[in-house]
Amino acid sequence: MNKEAGLLFPISSLPNKYGVGDFGKEAYQLIDKMAEAHLRCWQILPLNPLGYGNSPYQPLSSQAGDEIYICLDNLVEEGLLNKEEVTYFHSDLPFVAYQEVRKVKEELYLKAFSRFKETDDYHNFLKENQWVHAYALFKVFKKQNQQKAWIEWEDEYKYYNQEKSFSLIPFIKDISYEMFLQYYFFKQWKALKDYANSKNIQIIGDMPIYVGLDSVDVWMNQESFLLEEDGTPSFVAGVPPDYFSKYGQRWGNPIYDWDYLKDNHFQFWVERMNAANQMYDVVRIDHFRAFDTYWKIPESETTAIIGEWIEAPGYQLFDTLLEKIPQLSVLAEDLGDLRNEVYELRDHYSLKGMYVFQFHYQNDFDFDKVIVYTGTHDNDTLVGWLDTLSQEEYKTLEKILEDYKEKEDFQKIIHYCLDLDAHQVIIPVWDMMGSDSSCRFNVPGKIGSPNWEYRLTSFDEFDSYLEVYKNMIESSHRKEEL
Repeated sequence: MNKEAGLLFPISSLPNKYGVGDFGKEAYQLIDKMAEAHLRCWQILPLNPLGYGNSPYQPLSSQAGDEIYICLDNLVEEGLLNKEEVTYFHSDLPFVAYQEVRKVKEELYLKAFSRFKETDDYHNFLKENQWVHAYALFKVFKKQNQQKAWIEWEDEYKYYNQEKSFSLIPFIKDISYEMFLQYYFFKQWKALKDYANSKNIQIIGDMPIYVGLDSVDVWMNQESFLLEEDGTPSFVAGVPPDYFSKYGQRWGNPIYDWDYLKDNHFQFWVERMNAANQMYDVVRIDHFRAFDTYWKIPESETTAIIGEWIEAPGYQLFDTLLEKIPQLSVLAEDLGDLRNEVYELRDHYSLKGMYVFQFHYQNDFDFDKVIVYTGTHDNDTLVGWLDTLSQEEYKTLEKILEDYKEKEDFQKIIHYCLDLDAHQVIIPVWDMMGSDSSCRFNVPGKIGSPNWEYRLTSFDEFDSYLEVYKNMIESSHRKEEL
């Protein structure tokens, strides 16, 4: 079967001296460590500009990158910063203090920009990525409107795309700064991805199915969404009451106008998926089920309890995407209580789905069709989850794991997952390290701190747990060969 093991490790969680993980030397070190441990997949979370509550699932753009991941040391190497100018931010904090980190890094980005000379490579980047100018405009207009959401902007900015009522000459420098940031984001990311690929490690990226209301996507493509005349959403996305929340989850993202998209050959989605396909080797689409049916909540509702399931043109969309982007590789996040049609859609295009141990350990599965996980970024850590089990559930788990001799239950579960008949097994870093619930990355339905903030302060402890994981992988490979 040639099983591949991997790691779910958000870029922001990498240790370094800048208070947030970035595309610097620690990312390269992680790749080296993964290669040494026989890991073949590095799964990350969306790299788009973080939106409300620092959530990567409410991005300001579905194509731009968040400049917070730009490595300052690299800018020093390119002569845009002097080493003595670079300041650090509490590298010993076990969480990301986003606001403070951004303040420190932005001062340095501005200094680097003041020394930047445009090159042919820069101009080619802008030519090949037409969306960059629109995103830069969006960011500049947000600053002009006190960072408010675009639906609250002054009319001349809000309707600029339709009316072009003023000159952009006063904003040229600010627009150029934002384009400079995107250039260096993608320059550094491409180098990092190329390095991972050279080590035989594929990058599994992540894409939220919906875009944020306060995004350049919606501002520039209002006809692609169900909006009122003033830009506010008529309906919003979410899911009804489920495992995570008795009130459901009201995400607040605007709903697509699928009729309009269909009439326009799904151009918005083609451009979006093409950009993701260039960034990653595999694109995991969060909430894949909404390509089959989606939960449509009236904007006036404060919870997700009231809504209706609406069918989406999933087959027509994927026929178009695969015709336009034949090399596209998609992983379908197909978790939850789904109707059979979701799996039929997934299987029609031979897409892999997900098996999550915390949800599925008592269920039968066709492991040819899934990637195996102990948990996702939305689950409690394995150790935290184990603490919630009833005595009866724990006895069932003990029986399943009785052949495994590891001292810790979380490590028995990891080894068990590696021995399943799936082609790929991916373990979140907090599960590999046996972290407790204080290290949970996200609690769905809750906004703000401590969601999305978990990070390592060094690789020291990580290295010892990675060695254990490596030994499990080697053991699993030996079993395969027998």
